[in-house]
Amino acid sequence: MERKATSNWFEKFTGSLLWAIVAAFGTYFSMYLFRKPFTAAKFEDLSFWGIGFKSILVISQVLGYTISKFIGIRLVSEAPPQKRIYLIIGLVLFSECALLGFGSTPAPWNLVFLFLNGIPLGVVFGLVLSFLEGRKQTELLTSGLCVSFIVADGFAKSVGKSLIDSGTSEFWMPAIAGARFIPFLLFFCWMLSKVPPPTDEDKKMRSERTQMNKSQRKDLYKKYSVGLFPILFIYGLVGVVRGVKGDFAPEIWASLNTKVDAAAFSSTELYSGLGVLISFGLVSLVKDNRRGFLTGIGLSIVGCIILAASLVLIQGKIISPYIFMVLSGFGMYLPYIAVHTTLFERLMAMTQERGTIGYLMYLADAGSYAAYVLVLLARNVLSTSSISVLPMFVGLCWALVVTGIIAFLYSAQKLASGKVSV
Repeated sequence: MERKATSNWFEKFTGSLLWAIVAAFGTYFSMYLFRKPFTAAKFEDLSFWGIGFKSILVISQVLGYTISKFIGIRLVSEAPPQKRIYLIIGLVLFSECALLGFGSTPAPWNLVFLFLNGIPLGVVFGLVLSFLEGRKQTELLTSGLCVSFIVADGFAKSVGKSLIDSGTSEFWMPAIAGARFIPFLLFFCWMLSKVPPPTDEDKKMRSERTQMNKSQRKDLYKKYSVGLFPILFIYGLVGVVRGVKGDFAPEIWASLNTKVDAAAFSSTELYSGLGVLISFGLVSLVKDNRRGFLTGIGLSIVGCIILAASLVLIQGKIISPYIFMVLSGFGMYLPYIAVHTTLFERLMAMTQERGTIGYLMYLADAGSYAAYVLVLLARNVLSTSSISVLPMFVGLCWALVVTGIIAFLYSAQKLASGKVSV
């Protein structure tokens, strides 16, 4: 009798929102420690083929990550639920092996291992997301998941910089950072495996989520392509802005004439992440799916406005570089996270389409990372003179502000006009 009572208590706990948020947050947070610490290094004294070695490494990893997103379009939408946890663990451990190769192989040939490091990691997000979608509290759950990569991006740099400051080689630092987080990865994956599937009430409110074959994926996109394409385009642009800000944060800080310690990388992203978590956590209170979709569109437009304000204020020297990094991050992440948590989720719910938002997310991510690779190549290969990071970042932000507002308004009119809602 006591054993049964203990079992019931454990099942209730693992079925709670808190358990699911912590499990998803921890799993993806741990993954970032296998991906991002290397960006804390500068590799200042190295260049090959006329290009800075850090830029070469960023391009190498992002190229692998981009390939992973194209693989994920099929893998995430077709992965059987019972195999997802094993896939996550296997993919991340493979990436750690690649980091060991990066540390033990001389430059520039070790760039191949950073490319191999990126290939498995790009699939992890969709596999984690599949445990959370299709629930009445999906926005809150996925907000917690998304905050993980906002905060982890800065935290990974802080860990990397701390290791370098303590005397660790820039080449071995990524592998050491990842190895330290293997126990955490395994623990949070175990937690994630205990998250129960959506209830009948969840399915009624948000539609049932199922695996999708190729023809089902094609039909879904074709049906809503007019309204989806602008969202996919802007998501790609946000991804480029986020990539530049994340991978070249030390260079942006330096261009702002500001010297920062390791903690600054984490704290600026933490404030941005908290703002996003609160914003999209509240969206989960909106029960009507059409209104929820429009709320996500509205928050995306607000994000564009905040980003514009941060650019104007830093240009006029009204705010400090620290506040600029917080505000620009918050403004940028509002439309970025809206796609992850709300827009695709509510579209599936209001249309009652069967399938998975993992497909739409990986369609968006594949284009986003492909665009980022092109931007990096344009900056480092096609240009006769290297373009400074800060002007490039500011220019991309303004492009996002202008096109983002127009695109989100257009998509709202096409997808929430009532013709596709039930």
